Amino acid sequence: MATTAAPATDTRVKNGDGTGRGGGDGAGVRRRHRLGDRIWPLGFALAAVLVFVLYQWILPQAPAGVSDFFQTWLPMSTINQCVIWATMAVGLNVVVGYAGLLDLGYVAFWAIGGYVAGWLMSGFFGQWQINFFGHPAPGQESGIHLSFWLVLPLAGLFCALWGVIIGAPTLRLKSDYLALVTLGFGEIIPEVFKNGENINGFNLSNGVKGITPLDPISTGPFAYLGVPEELGPFDETWKFVIYVLIATFAVFVSLRIREGRLGRAWLAIREDELAASMMGVPLMRTKLAAYAVGAFIGGIGGVAYASAVGGVAAEDFAFSSSIILLAMVVLGGMGNVWGVMLGALVLQWINSNGLAKAGEAINQAVGKDLNFPSYNFLVFGAILILMMLFRREGLLPETRTRQVLREPDRGGAEPADAELEGERR
Repeated sequence: MATTAAPATDTRVKNGDGTGRGGGDGAGVRRRHRLGDRIWPLGFALAAVLVFVLYQWILPQAPAGVSDFFQTWLPMSTINQCVIWATMAVGLNVVVGYAGLLDLGYVAFWAIGGYVAGWLMSGFFGQWQINFFGHPAPGQESGIHLSFWLVLPLAGLFCALWGVIIGAPTLRLKSDYLALVTLGFGEIIPEVFKNGENINGFNLSNGVKGITPLDPISTGPFAYLGVPEELGPFDETWKFVIYVLIATFAVFVSLRIREGRLGRAWLAIREDELAASMMGVPLMRTKLAAYAVGAFIGGIGGVAYASAVGGVAAEDFAFSSSIILLAMVVLGGMGNVWGVMLGALVLQWINSNGLAKAGEAINQAVGKDLNFPSYNFLVFGAILILMMLFRREGLLPETRTRQVLREPDRGGAEPADAELEGERR
């Protein structure tokens, strides 16, 4: 009896893009994946080095026209602000992009971190005199003066504690209800600082006057390498190095946690909370961890911001700041760290310097005198509308988010299938 040979089967495990993991195509995909994982960190490091070299050594020796161009359109103070906002956007991305918890009160952690810096790096508490590797400003020898490098983790841990406290009441809330509760906390915390000049006779925040000046940043042993011993208000270029290191730390923590068990649990909750709980994901602990990690990054970002502006005031932490941070996360690419960084850098440059300078150039060209910075929210609104219409997944979207948002509408696909089935009948 004749037998027929069974057809050869391809035993390679298929990847998401249809290529085999065991063959040459799979190896190529893995190589491209590793290359993609390295391009953005290397690009970020290279850009930071180029910016530092340009502003520290090249521009001071450059022709006046070249130096004036960079100082007009991209001053170092603006670059520092962009890096600090990018750090806080990465922290918000942990809560919103990873865990899918809509947080409209993230500015609260930013405020708490800033005020921790004000309490521990100034002469505000003049009734005490504590100095631990601090560098008091002239005439501010009394008070609490801790090293900037010690205040960073203290502020981060303090904000993480408040992240758990604020997150605990929201564990059973979802969607709009969660957003409203976080909005409430985001409004309460700045108001506490704004009205905290006299709490039963205790001055917590100095009210609307704020806390200023803050101690300069000490560089410690790096002073022997030519770095100034203290980084004051005019050492913008060296401060840029510190803010880049803080942003690098935030990105590193965000990426490493995402690849681990906790990060996968966050993604599971984001995709389907019920399914995640049925698979054994502890919802309470996982959500609180997201709030704590995001708050920690927001706290160190608040310390960096306070050191950049030389003080801290309640008016800096308005609700609009939370909305701008959320816009950075959404427009950059929710869930993608590098997309969030890109969105934050672009939007903060527009908000702090780009829109004003572009307005001046347009006014000179057309002979008008329009106040373009007063239309910044109009510009933000237009950007949001255009992005949601034409690229709602963001500038650099997460792969899964891009696939989900680009799926064809099932409501439109099913009638077509039914029609084809009717034709076959």
